[in-house]
Amino acid sequence: NSSQSRTLSFSLGGFPAWETARMWSAVPLCSAYLLALLGNLTVLSVIKAERSLHAPMYLLLAALAVADLGLSTSTFPTMLRLLWLGAREISFGACLAQMFFIHAFADVESAVILAMAFDRYVAICHPLRYPSILTSSVTAKICVAIVVRSTLVQFPLPVLLTRLCFTKVSELSHPYCLHPDVIKHAGSDTRISSTYGLFVLLSTLVLDLIFVLLSYFLILKTILNTVTWRERLKALNTCISHICAVLVFFIPMICLSMMHQFGKHVSPQAYAFTANLHFLAPPILNPIVYSVKTKTIRRWTLRMLCQ
Repeated sequence: NSSQSRTLSFSLGGFPAWETARMWSAVPLCSAYLLALLGNLTVLSVIKAERSLHAPMYLLLAALAVADLGLSTSTFPTMLRLLWLGAREISFGACLAQMFFIHAFADVESAVILAMAFDRYVAICHPLRYPSILTSSVTAKICVAIVVRSTLVQFPLPVLLTRLCFTKVSELSHPYCLHPDVIKHAGSDTRISSTYGLFVLLSTLVLDLIFVLLSYFLILKTILNTVTWRERLKALNTCISHICAVLVFFIPMICLSMMHQFGKHVSPQAYAFTANLHFLAPPILNPIVYSVKTKTIRRWTLRMLCQ
């Protein structure tokens, strides 16, 4: 029964440093998107083609590549549309849909990284029990549980936003829709939606990070108990790729969350840089890191390129 009218669209934020050369700025961004697609599709093709890679560790790597593809495909189109066509306006429904997919795929990637940390923990701390603990069927069930968790947790966010009133066309801070950014422009009480958004953040990304750190604490404890330095370096070498994935994904995420919660006077350039780093870096860097560090994937990739 509110007399306020609901806005039918939002205005996407741009790239503050690129406004003067928008068309030229789209070239590196488009190249980055194509690189992310090529890298992740190559990883998926190699894992599918090579039977020796049908193991839990590589199945989780395939799930990570799918999450990276979903995350990049959810963010890049509106960014390219903004830079190429200067089209800032996005409808309310499209904004909510994009917000859901971005946060859902971010949650999937976070959970897959946690599952990969558990994989490394079992492989290093309980190597003899590894084949019986992490079987292919268990890994498939873990992937299904990850998708179900992300969908169920994220679905109420856009539903709660439809109950709020947005009285004017508001300009967002990013060239895509994020829940903390959209909710700032609501003209009605946002306590329920904000509280649930904080709950989602704590129960997914933050909780996953805590368990990842716990896994590496136990891994480090086990490694330090080994006899020789050669064995320690060999065990650590199996974790380097995963550690890079953890750092690339979680550090920008933590910085962006802190900016939204406490950075009232943060410059638009800092917002844009941190958000773009959080959503653009993992899909590009993860395939490169794993291709360089994993001999089988590197060999098959070179073979595919030669063919």
